[in-house]
Amino acid sequence: MDNNDILIRLRYALEIKNKEMAEIFKLGGEEVSVPEVIQILTKTDEDEENSDQISCTNAMLDSFLNGLIIFKRGPKPGQPDAPAPTPFTRENVNNLLLKKVKIAMSLTTEDMIDLFAGAGLRVTKGELGALLRKEGHKNYMECGDNFARNFLKGLAIRYRG
Repeated sequence: MDNNDILIRLRYALEIKNKEMAEIFKLGGEEVSVPEVIQILTKTDEDEENSDQISCTNAMLDSFLNGLIIFKRGPKPGQPDAPAPTPFTRENVNNLLLKKVKIAMSLTTEDMIDLFAGAGLRVTKGELGALLRKEGHKNYMECGDNFARNFLKGLAIRYRG
C-alpha cells in the first residue's frame, strides 16, 4: 500500500473534504492546494503513462498526519504552529499511521482492538502494543499492509456506518 492509497482510504474513512485536506496539510507544515489534493487522491491505472497523479512522499504523509492531529485535537499549548517532520522509512509508515491516527482520533487501545475486530481481524493487546512501540524497542513489531488496511477499513466502518 503506497502513501497515496493511505491518504485515499483515510480521507474516505473520516469523510474529509478536499478543502479540509488542503487545510490539514497546511496545519502540518506542507503547502498543498485543493487541485493538488485532487491529483494526490486520483487513482490511476498502472498502464497509464500520462498520469497527472502527484505522488505522496513520506514527508507529505507525515505532514498530513501531524496536521490531522492538530485539526482534530487543536494545537498543543506552547508549540510552534507546524511540527517538525518525523524521520521515518518505508518500513514503518504503517506504524506511524496507527500511532498518529490513534492520537488524532483520541482512540484507546480497546477502541483500536474494536476497529480491527470490525474489519474482521483479531488483534490482542500485546500485538497492538508491539505495533505502537518505538522502532528499536525489543518488542517492536513492524506493521504490515494487512494491519494498516484493516485498521483503515475499521475506521471507515465506525465513522461512516
